[in-house]
Amino acid sequence: MSTLRKSTIHAAYFLLALLFVFPFFWSAINSLKPAAEASASPPTFLPSVVSFENFTKLATYGAGVGKYFLNSLVTAAMSVALSIFFSFTAGYGFARFRFPFKNAMFFIIILTMILPFQTIITPLFFFMNWLGLTNSFFGLALVYTVLQVAFGTLVMRTTFASIPIEIEEAAHIDGCSSTILLLRVMLPLAIPGIVTVGIIAFINAWNEFLASLIFMSKESLFTLPVMLSNVRSGPYGSIDWGELQAGLMVATIPCMLLFLLLQKRYVSGLTSGSVKG
Repeated sequence: MSTLRKSTIHAAYFLLALLFVFPFFWSAINSLKPAAEASASPPTFLPSVVSFENFTKLATYGAGVGKYFLNSLVTAAMSVALSIFFSFTAGYGFARFRFPFKNAMFFIIILTMILPFQTIITPLFFFMNWLGLTNSFFGLALVYTVLQVAFGTLVMRTTFASIPIEIEEAAHIDGCSSTILLLRVMLPLAIPGIVTVGIIAFINAWNEFLASLIFMSKESLFTLPVMLSNVRSGPYGSIDWGELQAGLMVATIPCMLLFLLLQKRYVSGLTSGSVKG
């Protein structure tokens, strides 16, 4: 490959990366501007004075941003745990066991991925309310799990299908029970798929707004996206852009850190089973 072609490709990659990074950079810059300057039109590129005023207001808004952050974290953590458990067991079952209507059942599960959440939210709300799981972090986590488990099952089925069955047969010959086989043999081999399901479940639960708004009616139970929606709506329809950008920074950092720490296993999980040797 010629030097000119390499330089062109690298320049294109740089511009593409800049395109994706710029919104985050712009939010960071605006979050450090005084409130009046953050809402100025036309906007200034760099802050005249670095100010943490927006973060201070955010910390004292309602129950405090820390409370809403913790609500989102607890809900997302439970959603991740439930999504991984159900996806792991269902994926293994569809990859290894034979049972009547197996392919039809798997097709129905995957078909739910194209079903808009808005079409089921009303009956789901009445059902969750009947169970007494509204205004409950566990109930909200169950809703997020319902939305995530189809994709998770697909990923885990593909992951288990890419693992040679001879490994399981050797473990059975060595006297492993089904539980030991799953926990000590298959679980370590399926880590890339588990990480993929976990990251997607966390990001979806962390950023989800509609279900949290509908299933949580108490302000103290609001998650971070609902809180940011309230921050956005100021008196007389005004928008405090500085405080909103500060909230976006707080909401973005956990997802970025999680992805950066686990990106290698995430990519491996997405590509598992794509090539067979």
